Amino acid sequence: MKFKSVEKICEGKFITRYDVQYETASGKTKNYEMVSRNKNITSFDELHDGHVDAVVMIMHDESKEQILLSREFRLAPGEWVYNFPAGLIDKDEDAASAAARELQEETGLHLDRIEDTWLESYSAVGISNEKNIVIVGTASGEILPSDNELEEIEAFWYTKAEIRALLKVARFAARTQAYCALWSRSGS
Repeated sequence: MKFKSVEKICEGKFITRYDVQYETASGKTKNYEMVSRNKNITSFDELHDGHVDAVVMIMHDESKEQILLSREFRLAPGEWVYNFPAGLIDKDEDAASAAARELQEETGLHLDRIEDTWLESYSAVGISNEKNIVIVGTASGEILPSDNELEEIEAFWYTKAEIRALLKVARFAARTQAYCALWSRSGS
């Protein structure tokens, strides 16, 4: 693959759409459509810059017997989807601060302890260069409705048995589905 160019197609409030031109090994020119949170990509290096866009929280209760999931109405698929609480990292905010803020905003819970922070990863590598950091930890408190009226989010604690049952009947974000499938079968 040989990069040729990148062209901004449409800039929205939260994402920007680009066409990336490249040449295949056989010499054919191809166009790849993508979206990014970066509104000013002009080079190949900027496709994979060091900026991390969002944080994902994998939260367990103190006993490690329950996992926190959000059920959120997502407009792109037009249905309710189970996912880990997540959100954008504000300018001049680190991942841990963003995790605590987003967890409070979306669920009303308090981030008690961060046990692990994973290396950044891509959230939808087939269409976007958006990067996430996963924060694994424990949370406590009373679950409350999201404080953002523009988000329809319901948070719940689930046991391993409840997750195994939910995986058979509900739609999940891929990363959440994979983690929950493994977690719900561990130590069982």
